[in-house]
Amino acid sequence: MKKWALRSKRALVTGGAGFLGSHLCERLLQDGYDVLCADNFYTGTRENVAHLLSSPNFEIIRHDVTMPLYVEVDEIFNLACPASPIHYQFDPVQTTKTSVHGAINMLGLAKRLKARFFHASTSEVYGDPKVHPQPESYWGHVNPNGLRACYDEGKRCAETLCFDYHRQHGLRIKIGRIFNTYGPRMHPNDGRVVSNFIVQALANQPITIYGDGQQSRSFCYVDDLIDAFILLMNADDAFTGPVNLGNPAEFTILELAQKIIEMTGSSSELIFEPLPSDDPLQRRPDISLARAQLGWDPGIQLEQGLEKTIAWFRNLLQQRGVIQSR
Repeated sequence: MKKWALRSKRALVTGGAGFLGSHLCERLLQDGYDVLCADNFYTGTRENVAHLLSSPNFEIIRHDVTMPLYVEVDEIFNLACPASPIHYQFDPVQTTKTSVHGAINMLGLAKRLKARFFHASTSEVYGDPKVHPQPESYWGHVNPNGLRACYDEGKRCAETLCFDYHRQHGLRIKIGRIFNTYGPRMHPNDGRVVSNFIVQALANQPITIYGDGQQSRSFCYVDDLIDAFILLMNADDAFTGPVNLGNPAEFTILELAQKIIEMTGSSSELIFEPLPSDDPLQRRPDISLARAQLGWDPGIQLEQGLEKTIAWFRNLLQQRGVIQSR
């Protein structure tokens, strides 16, 4: 008697047409999932997932997570929320709603379906940290009334909601705190340091550095981060996180600018502007927990990742006529 194959797992990815979401959708399809991508296209674009539309296992819907969604899935990856200061500060009330109402709606869906739930949190929950590097046990140093609070506090509240659903309803949750990530499909106008510097360098425009450039960041290439998402979602239910996901190699902003100028062969000059409000001076993850629990350690070094990212931006800017083809 012929045995019928079990159906594929079904995954919902909110914010699935964004930078990280599109890479996650791609990876899940490669791993044999049926993927439902939900996005309101505030910062995500159809172009990010255009290459996936021909797959019979991929579906995309326009949806804002601040409204309930009624679908049938096995796993939910909640990535919906603008992540760059330019975008999340444009409509701070909506940013908070996306983090808080969005989490409530998606957690409620997971509760109904008994689905496993992954929440994309952020290193911004640590604010301008007084502990360096930042371990998960650090409660942070966040200005609750500042310009960045809509994102920082929204994400902190979403973590609270995840754990309350876990304790009260037995929901299987996973929380990853994402540190600076870069790679192809970043929004060219998102105001984040890697995309800003690459776009300015390729166009031979002045590169804008805020402050004196001595503030530090750690940069994780997107493929490494997506590996961590999959490992975390598939980890034992007893391990909920939160867990730091980022590359612990630390660079100053000035070092990053100089490296990008060198790699692009740019003639850009450096200009210095005042540091934005509440901009953290140091940001570096302690990933001891990810190493111990997930066996994860990012393998792509900054120069390797920048080569791929620069090539992608060069092609994009050539298509848009911003720079000339070589």
